[in-house]
Amino acid sequence: MRCPHLTTSGKRCKKTISPGFSGCDKHKDEKTLYDDLGGIFAISLVVDHFSDALLKNSLVGRDSKNPHLKDWSRNHLDRLPGLKFMRTLWLASIAGGPYEFCSTKPGPAQFNLENPHAKFHITSEEFDAVAKELASSLDHFKIAKNIKDRVLEVFAEHKLEVISPK
Repeated sequence: MRCPHLTTSGKRCKKTISPGFSGCDKHKDEKTLYDDLGGIFAISLVVDHFSDALLKNSLVGRDSKNPHLKDWSRNHLDRLPGLKFMRTLWLASIAGGPYEFCSTKPGPAQFNLENPHAKFHITSEEFDAVAKELASSLDHFKIAKNIKDRVLEVFAEHKLEVISPK
């Protein structure tokens, strides 16, 4: 797992840390993004709001032109509680929390999102719509702009894993 802290240049620290540690030796005493978000309960609140908003989003939800996203949003809602759990675990983990995310469809990297998203054939535009919903959910809970920007930066780091190649 990578250290969740940002360097002075604004890039993610590249040092590896063990699960349960909040940062590498250089950053171990600094607050993590997980801490700044308010911990697991605050993160799960944002994810719950975000997940429900995605279902209503015309580009990626129930009325999506993408038949795979439309089908999931209309016919597989029995999986939504588990998906909310996995999203919460993923965000808590990449934000430096004391949790270890393991994908339901493992790939080469710990936080890999390519395998579980491949069947949806997600476009760049659809990914951006999801990011916008995440931003709206963070705004809904009045997350400070600098923290919101860090969450969106971490989210954007996984764009190429989620969108399908043309």
